[in-house]
Parts: sequence; C-alpha cells; structure tokens
Amino acid sequence: MSTSALGPLPIAFDWRRGLAYGSLSVPLAFVSLPLYVHLPFHYASVLGLPLSVLGTVMLVVRLFDAVIDPALGRAADHLFRRGAATARWAAGLGSLVLALAFTALWHPPAVQAPGVTAWLAAALLLCTLAYSGVSILHQSWGTRWGGGPELRAQVTGWREGGTLAGVLLASALPAWLGWNATSASLAALLALGLFGLSRLPATASLRPPSTSPASADRSPWRRAAFRQLLAVFMLNGIASAIPATLLPFFVADRLQLPSWQAPLLLGYFGAAVLGLPLWVRATARWGVAPAWRVGMVASVLAFGATPWLSAGDGVAFAAVCLFSGLALGADLALPGALLTGVIHQGGSGGRDEGAYLGWWACATKLNLALAAGLALPLLSLAGYQSGGGSAAGLQALAWAYGGLPCLLKLMAAAALLRAERLNPSWKDRT
Repeated sequence: MSTSALGPLPIAFDWRRGLAYGSLSVPLAFVSLPLYVHLPFHYASVLGLPLSVLGTVMLVVRLFDAVIDPALGRAADHLFRRGAATARWAAGLGSLVLALAFTALWHPPAVQAPGVTAWLAAALLLCTLAYSGVSILHQSWGTRWGGGPELRAQVTGWREGGTLAGVLLASALPAWLGWNATSASLAALLALGLFGLSRLPATASLRPPSTSPASADRSPWRRAAFRQLLAVFMLNGIASAIPATLLPFFVADRLQLPSWQAPLLLGYFGAAVLGLPLWVRATARWGVAPAWRVGMVASVLAFGATPWLSAGDGVAFAAVCLFSGLALGADLALPGALLTGVIHQGGSGGRDEGAYLGWWACATKLNLALAAGLALPLLSLAGYQSGGGSAAGLQALAWAYGGLPCLLKLMAAAALLRAERLNPSWKDRT
C-alpha cells in the first residue's frame, strides 16, 4: 500500500485529507466554467464567430474528446498499477498542458474567421484532453478508497467542494482581472492541487488489488447497475448542461442585464457551497439515491418559473439562482458516491476504477457537447441571435434555458426511482 505524510486513510475522512484531496478540484473546475460558459459567449460576441460555426466546432471537438475518455481511463488504471509516483507524474504533465492550452484559448491570432476557428478547435481539443486525463486520475485516486455510503459521500463532497470553490473563483476573476491573470491563477492552483495530491495514499484497501488477467468480463458495460446509473447521470447531466451553456445569452438578451452575470453566478455557486454539506448529511438519513432524487425535484421546483421571466426580472432570477444553487449540491456529491459503490460492490475496487471513470467522463462530455452543439444551432433556426433577435427567438431562448431542463430532470428522477428498485443497496445509509 502506498504511504504518504498523512498516513493511511482512516475510516473517518478528516478535514486535512479533505483539503488535500479537494485542492486539485479547484483548478479543474476553474477551467471548466470558462470552457462551458464564457468561451461560447466570448467567441460569438467578442470575436464574431457565427453561432452555427461555433456550435459545430464545440460539438465536434467535444465528441472527439469524449470518445478518447475510455482509453484515458484504461491508461489511468495502468499508471496506478505502476505505482502512485507514476500517476502523480502523469497528473503533473497533464496539468502543464492544460495550463498552456487554456492560455492559448483566450489569445487567438489576429486572422480571418477560418483561422480563428482552427485555433479554437486545436486549443480546445488540447485543453479538454488534458483536463480529462488529470480529472480521471484525480477521481480514480478518491474512488480507490471505497468505504460505506457515508464515507463515499464525504470523499465526493470534499472533491465537489473544491469544484465549487474553483467555480466561484472562475465566476469572478475573468471579469475582475481579465484572462491573463485568470490563466496565471490557473497555473498556480494546479501546482497547489498537485502538492495536495502528493500528500495522500493511492489506496486505503487492506487487500491487494486483483491480479486477474484483463478480460471482457471486467468491462463496465457488463454491469447492469453501471448502465442504469449512467443513464440517469446522462439525463440529469444534459438537464444541467443546457442552462450552463445558455446562461450568458439568457442574462444578456432575455433579462437584458449583462452586468448581473458575475453576481448571479457567485450567488448560485455560493448557495451550492452552503447546500453541499446538507446533501452529504442527507445520505445518512435517506440513503444516497433517495437524497439525489429529492435534489432533482427540488431543482425543478426552484427553476420552473424561469421561462416566464423577461427583461428586468433580475431580482426574481437571483432568487431562482439561490434556490437552484442549494439543490445543486445533490448533483455534485451524490452521483459520484453511487458510482464508487457500484465499482466496489462489483469487485473492481483497486483495479478498474479508471475504466469506469473513463466512461463516466465520456458521458459528461457528451452531455456538454449535446447542450452546446444542438441547443445553439436550434436556437439560431428559431430566430434567436446573440445580441438580440426576434421576440419569438427570445421566447425560444427562455424555454430552452428554463423549460427543457426541468423536463429532463423529471425524466432523470423517474429513471433513478426505477434503478433504486433494481439496486436496493443504493438506498443504504451506512
């Protein structure tokens, strides 16, 4: 078993290990918010790329990136079999590529639109590939610890707490200091996160990892529980990715309050920080899957009035952001806790975490690709254009932003309820 300055992982996941593990989530989330929220708006409104071109580029790049994730997951398993030091070095190399590619995204050359499009595609692909590789290694690190439902929720809670901290920073820094300072901050945060990871053991299992040869039987797709969980995760993920992609357009054109975007994001993710510990505690009372389902319904109740908001309704939308932010903690902490349980209950703990997490990351990318690659061109067909558009186009934007996600959330909740009945352990509380 690997050792570290903090020693073997105890049954209680204390705050020192929580901070050490969650620290790398901060820069990873710091990257993800600009990529999926700021980047489309920046290239459309500042650089003038047509929405149809922008949506196509983001769809193609993210789909290509997504199909690579399962291979990255298998590579992560191979790195862990070679030892924790090898995995740490790989995370360091990926972090370097990530920092450089992120900086390049915001500094395209002064060329015509085709050149800007090519630059966007190349830099975005490098950025997302590096992001995926480091994220899978980081998630595998915590997933290998296993444990009961409450411990799994604590581990994912600290990881997603770091995610929220990174999102809060990314919500404020670009508008406050600009993209040069934001890129420098990312590099510093990645260095701190890698230091935190170096302080943790790679596994807490007292049993050695399985040495059985690779076979098709070890494929995650042969596990019915994994297929069921992934289906729920994708439905719920698309429901979250659509408003994340459309938020800048909704605030600027539907509400006509572009200066409110940063405060609204801060309020949304700040509320999620406050709500996250409550959802972790809820797993001890209700079980992981039931708590997640309650979170989905709460999100729909908070978000349901959004399509009826119009120009100037900033205060009402701020209330929507606060209440839906409180519900966000369930989506952050609980799916990962369920996935860890599926992996270890299926006998793949300490052996094949990367294979599962590679497909999990692939599903996440598909969610985001579908949100950006389909929602933006469809809105263009409906008559919406960034910066204004017809009344029908603005109404289409409102329903795409607020109505469609609610429908998908309810479908995800129904799918989760069915999966719970097929997997009674998902309701376990301890």
